Amino acid sequence: MSVTDKRAPGVRINDLSVVYRTGAGELPAVRGVDLELVPGTITGVVGESGSGKSTLALSLLNAVQPPGRIRSGSVDIDGLGDVVILGGDDLRKTRGRHVGYVFQAAQNSLNPLKTIGKQLLDLGRSHDVDDLPGLVKEARSLLDRMGLDGARVLDSYQHELSGGMRQRVGIMLALVLNAHVVVLDEPTTALDMITQATILRIIREVHEERGLTTLVITHDLGVVAEIADRLAVMYGGRLVEQGPTREVLGEPKHPYTRGLLQAIPRLVGDIDEARALPGRPPTLSTIPPDGCVFRERCAVRMDVCETGEPPVLTIGPRVVACHTAAGEGEQKETVTTGPTRGEEQA
Repeated sequence: MSVTDKRAPGVRINDLSVVYRTGAGELPAVRGVDLELVPGTITGVVGESGSGKSTLALSLLNAVQPPGRIRSGSVDIDGLGDVVILGGDDLRKTRGRHVGYVFQAAQNSLNPLKTIGKQLLDLGRSHDVDDLPGLVKEARSLLDRMGLDGARVLDSYQHELSGGMRQRVGIMLALVLNAHVVVLDEPTTALDMITQATILRIIREVHEERGLTTLVITHDLGVVAEIADRLAVMYGGRLVEQGPTREVLGEPKHPYTRGLLQAIPRLVGDIDEARALPGRPPTLSTIPPDGCVFRERCAVRMDVCETGEPPVLTIGPRVVACHTAAGEGEQKETVTTGPTRGEEQA
């Protein structure tokens, strides 16, 4: 477990639903998600592409872009309150200064026409930083800390940096304003194995030294096994299982989690032991409106899975949404929410 710092805030995501407007109406990308980020810990969210992971992450910044919108729920951060209801200058100050975000494709979040140093100064000015030379000094220190020549990187354009270097620049920009909630969206995608290991080591070290509360979004179970204290598994916009990483990976309760683990190829032993999940993950237009979202691909599908939501069960420190685990834990209380902001206005 990471060292908990008194500055590390807690984050509580409650009954969060995010929809996207399409020709077929508003379709859910995230539906009824409850997730707590314990202060000072690293939480990993895993799932196949299209499961809603990045949409969930953007909700922590209230940054879901049209045609998407947060339909209901809350994202409460200690010291800030509910980010979902923030707007204007309050929301601008929250992004970067309180919540740092490392985007999935680091090169896409950097301006190709400006040096890293000029982008850093733009960031400082947008947050009314008085001591810009001090900000540059802090940025150089962070980059040096991550094994780079800070002065040279700040004088470079993004195309002059490798993928791993750009990823470290993204981490620097997320931390330089002293944010204590950090979201990393696919931090090791498209990096070679050695660079991946370096980035993961940096994330863990900086997390512990700065006393952060960190959320890591990934499709790679190896990444969360390496650095995450807690693990949440997402499918079709819903969290199907969550708990301490070692327990979830060591004894998965949900058929989807088991399927993900069985699909991982082994370095030793019979290569045929790795079995891909049948079928394909649902898209916005094919997510079933009722019943278990995973049932079409599930090896233990039952009649009861066809209608109604699976029970959300608490099994020790674990939470599982599946009928097959019904005999192992206590069902969480279902909270009925009032009308959403959009419905109130209507």
